[in-house]
Amino acid sequence: MTIDYTRLGERIREERQHLRLTQAQLAEEVDISDTYMGAIERGERGMSLDTLVALASRLGVTVDYLLSDSVPETDMNILEQFKQIMDGQPLERKQMAINVLRAVFAYFEDK
Repeated sequence: MTIDYTRLGERIREERQHLRLTQAQLAEEVDISDTYMGAIERGERGMSLDTLVALASRLGVTVDYLLSDSVPETDMNILEQFKQIMDGQPLERKQMAINVLRAVFAYFEDK
């Protein structure tokens, strides 16, 4: 399997921004240079497994979530992505997301 480092970097950037962290803050917390952090987010450099695990841990996501674009889609993969999105959301947002999904599926059933 080939890892799409550009997409991995984008996903790391998205999660970092979601937490309102700067590249320098995240880099310091996982003990890498901010230059290296920037290269990771741009997809210019890969990283060790230790660094990937440290980033995932600090970002509050799983390694498989960060790598999910490199793995063929399966029902379990989709469910894990949904779980990652839902984790940490307030109950009312979770219910709203379920209602939106129901509406989308109902729309397609009517077609």
